[in-house]
Amino acid sequence: MSEKQLAKKAIKGDADAFLELMHTYQEALYRTAFSYLKNEVDALEAVQEVTYRAYRSIKKVKEPAYFKTWLIRIMMNYCQDVIQKSKREVLEERILSMQGVCEDFTFLEVEEALLSLSDYDRELLHLKYFEDVKIKDIARLWDTPEGTIKTRLHKALRALRAGFEEKGEMKRV
Repeated sequence: MSEKQLAKKAIKGDADAFLELMHTYQEALYRTAFSYLKNEVDALEAVQEVTYRAYRSIKKVKEPAYFKTWLIRIMMNYCQDVIQKSKREVLEERILSMQGVCEDFTFLEVEEALLSLSDYDRELLHLKYFEDVKIKDIARLWDTPEGTIKTRLHKALRALRAGFEEKGEMKRV
């Protein structure tokens, strides 16, 4: 059965269809939560909370084809709420306190560069490049014209690139 058909059944109240969809998107939800919260335990808790929230408000889904996008949006909102409440500011301490510190520090540089962007730009890049959400789906999710999304995506990438170039110049001096 296709994901769209499962979503239709879930919206109508089929708990098994909802559960199957949640199993399908579990990894994407976890990756999204982990990219925001930088902590395995918090990310797992976020997946549980978003599953509950999605189940509670499944009837609000207007277009079954965008069920995954709807779920990821709930996750992003939840993670932003968690970050706001806990005032997590220091990226280096969080990453270094994680088990299995990454030996490739490129990850740290990318995370630091992403933090220099606005929340909007960071969300846009996350949806497009980490979750492979299509531009037309992002446009529909944010109720924004596709052209505007493309322009903002281009500007966000240019800002990210500029951040890397600036850092590279500092290291060469």
